[in-house]
Amino acid sequence: MKGNVELRAVNLGEYIVKSKSTVRQTAKQFSISKSTVHKDVTERLSRINPTLYKEVRKVLNQNKEERHIRGGIATKNKYLLMSSKQDIH
Repeated sequence: MKGNVELRAVNLGEYIVKSKSTVRQTAKQFSISKSTVHKDVTERLSRINPTLYKEVRKVLNQNKEERHIRGGIATKNKYLLMSSKQDIH
């Protein structure tokens, strides 16, 4: 996905809005770093396509508000998995 940085920023922004994905999920999908995704959709996209940038910002803000919930769920699942493995042994 290297090459045209502006096109990449727009593609990343459209993907985030369409899928409501996080920066981490988007980076994995496009096989690029989280830093690149973040820079593209916050700095570059605001200059290239302000309307899309506003939509992306809404999704990123929502993800930021929900991240503590996702973290708690991940921790809960981790310990449930660990306890189920101990029950087997």
